[in-house]
Amino acid sequence: MPELPEVETVVRSVAAHLAGRTIVSSRFTSRFVTPGSRARLAQRLAGRRIESVKRRGKFIIIALDQGTLTVHLGMTGKLLLEKLLVDGETTEHTHGVFTLDDGMLLYHDPRQFGRIEWSPGAPPRVARLGPEPLEISFDEFRARLRRKAGIKALLLNQAFLAGLGNIYADESLFAAGIHPLTHASKLTDARAQKLYQAIRGVLTHAIQLGGSSISDYVNAQGERGWFQAEHRVYGRQGQPCANCGRPIRKILVAQRGTHYCPRCQKK
Repeated sequence: MPELPEVETVVRSVAAHLAGRTIVSSRFTSRFVTPGSRARLAQRLAGRRIESVKRRGKFIIIALDQGTLTVHLGMTGKLLLEKLLVDGETTEHTHGVFTLDDGMLLYHDPRQFGRIEWSPGAPPRVARLGPEPLEISFDEFRARLRRKAGIKALLLNQAFLAGLGNIYADESLFAAGIHPLTHASKLTDARAQKLYQAIRGVLTHAIQLGGSSISDYVNAQGERGWFQAEHRVYGRQGQPCANCGRPIRKILVAQRGTHYCPRCQKK
């Protein structure tokens, strides 16, 4: 699933093109991606002006002159600009087509786990998100750690921090030298500070490299990210740790495959 760096990259690749554009018409073909009346959604969007495109957690927030369009990419969702069309044709996996006063925007999603939703104000799912990892202060981060939960499971909780997922939780914990099963409340101030800086550093570097393309993810121009070449633990089970040479292990935490070095990451 695209996480904060991937969604941020997509937003940056479409924001300048979409801001100020008017949605002339739209059509939707998936009852999973666009639950409810697809005709009514298209009617609501017709003639609406796009004010801005921003990211909140793993959500793409498109502010309109009336209402908000929220896009979640799910597992395989992509937002693509029109130049990727071949002879103007979409595919069976194109479940959203936005015709603008200048160009088109497509939503492409083979597995249909993503969502496109309109709301009159702030979307409820977005309102429940925790702070942004690149904006939260250390003092607030430290205070939020004081709860009885394993640190990996806590990092995956979107009400704790918005945008972290499996890849960047694993990479941040490795960078901080913290075992994924460590109790969050038992982290010392020094280890909490190290984790705080690791999260910010990993996310910032991943954004600079356009995110991690390990499955379907591409930006709006169809370009892959490069941060997967920088992964130190994620997806590397059985391979030697870049720091100590010990094989990377994989365990299940919060129903997610979790990668770590048994020597470099301590409880």
